[in-house]
Amino acid sequence: MQVREVMSAKPEFLSADATIRDAAVRMKEKGCGCVPVARNDRLIGMLTDRDITIRAVAEGKGMDEKVGDLVQEKVLYCYQEDDVKDVLKNMKEQKVQRLVVLKGKDDKDFVGMVTVGDIADKCADSDISQSIANCCKHYH
Repeated sequence: MQVREVMSAKPEFLSADATIRDAAVRMKEKGCGCVPVARNDRLIGMLTDRDITIRAVAEGKGMDEKVGDLVQEKVLYCYQEDDVKDVLKNMKEQKVQRLVVLKGKDDKDFVGMVTVGDIADKCADSDISQSIANCCKHYH
């Protein structure tokens, strides 16, 4: 099964000039723990609920500071044609539960997000189930 079959459609960007509060509100409204951050319509990074907790709240930053100053600019990604088993292996190695999805190696347009939950919801394969369990072990 390929990533394009399980990924979430291209999520909305949050501007790098948005505030940490804006990001938290967006996450609450969308029921997600991560938002892509863009500057001039170009993906510059991902902001997670954990980033807000660890890199903002725990460090005493105000909720009106810009997400562009907080965002992790190292974007982990996969391609929409990648096999989900390979993606799960990558997630396990990187100790993450979500990746940005790019269109392809030659066309790096941002086309969506894929999470362990997306894969679990749409895959019934027992090998994939084991890969999901292995991917999540480091969170216990």
